[in-house]
Order: sequence, then structure tokens, then C-alpha cells
Amino acid sequence: MKDTVIKHDVFQAVADPTRRKMLIMLADKEMPIASIAEQFPISRTAVNKHLHVLADAGLVQSKKVGRETRYKLQPEPLKELQKWLSFFEKYWADRLSALKEFVENDEE
Repeated sequence: MKDTVIKHDVFQAVADPTRRKMLIMLADKEMPIASIAEQFPISRTAVNKHLHVLADAGLVQSKKVGRETRYKLQPEPLKELQKWLSFFEKYWADRLSALKEFVENDEE
């Protein structure tokens, strides 16, 4: 029986706050898993599982350097999120304008 490889989509990968924090940490530098794990109150195994979800979604890339595995951000898949969220910007702008008008009229 073959193992089924589950690929995670970008939306699923960034749904978890721990993974979002990891992406922010990896935005500016490549980091070994040990350094990443130090930043979270979870086991190294749990950190590794989160990194695998991010890697399956194409958001991080890993490489072996000696005995350690280093991770770095791959931002290209985030364009999918940006494209989807940009559709809703018009609604946010409308809501913010309505809030501004409400607040300004309430002060009078």
C-alpha cells in the first residue's frame, strides 16, 4: 500500500497562529529548527510538524547544513493569499468610511 502524501494549501497552513509566527520569524533570516523551537512553548516535535505543514504548502524551504536542518521563507505562495484578500479590500474601505462618517457625525 502506497503512502498518500497530503499537501497542505496556503490557507490551511497560515490558519494556525504558531505557523504565522514562524513565517514572520523566517521572513528575514534562515534559521535552524533548534532556534525556532526555542521561541515556542511547545515540543521540538510539534515545531517540526508545523514546519512540515509550511513546507508542504511551499511556504518554507529546508536544507541540511551539517547535522542541522535550516528553514527559510518562500514568500511566493503568499501571493495567492494576497490576491484573495485584495478582493475584499473594497468592503473594508467601505466599512472604514462608514465608521469614519459615524464617528465624525457623533462628535457634532
